[in-house]
Amino acid sequence: MGRTVHIIGNGDGANLYKPSKGIKLTCNLPPFPVEDVYATCMVDFKMMAAIAEGSLTVPGEWIVGARPKLWCQNNPEFHIKYASQIKEFYMGLPDYAKDYTDFNCGHFAVYYALDKLKAEEIHLYGFDSIFDFNMKSCTDFYLNSDRQESNSFRLMNNWRPIWEAMFNEFSDRKIILHHRHDGLRLTVGSNVEIRVSNGK
Repeated sequence: MGRTVHIIGNGDGANLYKPSKGIKLTCNLPPFPVEDVYATCMVDFKMMAAIAEGSLTVPGEWIVGARPKLWCQNNPEFHIKYASQIKEFYMGLPDYAKDYTDFNCGHFAVYYALDKLKAEEIHLYGFDSIFDFNMKSCTDFYLNSDRQESNSFRLMNNWRPIWEAMFNEFSDRKIILHHRHDGLRLTVGSNVEIRVSNGK
């Protein structure tokens, strides 16, 4: 078996992750400590702002996207302070994502694993919005987000087609979604597997 990557998201189902062999990526700040993390992925200005003001600390090394890169360019003192934690600026954006705003942290982490790390098998935990009308994220505990129903519906309509296109682009890779039921809200190919668990 080739390179395996485990991606721990911020949804309720993140706790389905159990320590496993392979590379571990986290998104923003995971809901619990994850051992041997390769890097934490971040894509938002608001994460950079929270780190800059000291209200949030993100340990370990970071892989950051276009907006954090712009933040660093506009705030050189911040870049100098945190340069040792920035493992990489990754600008990958597939054609099927309209812009970086529609490409959320989960998309970014999965695309990085498939495109840059060349993962042959990836496991996703805590990506609840793929399955349910559930936009809750542990990030909401420390950063304010608009979770009104109309905005959540808009985001899901933007995000889900990107997942379908990404899973289709990498149809030669094994993608395993861990969740509490198998009611997937996407149309996917045979490369996508759902593993149902109650987390116990």
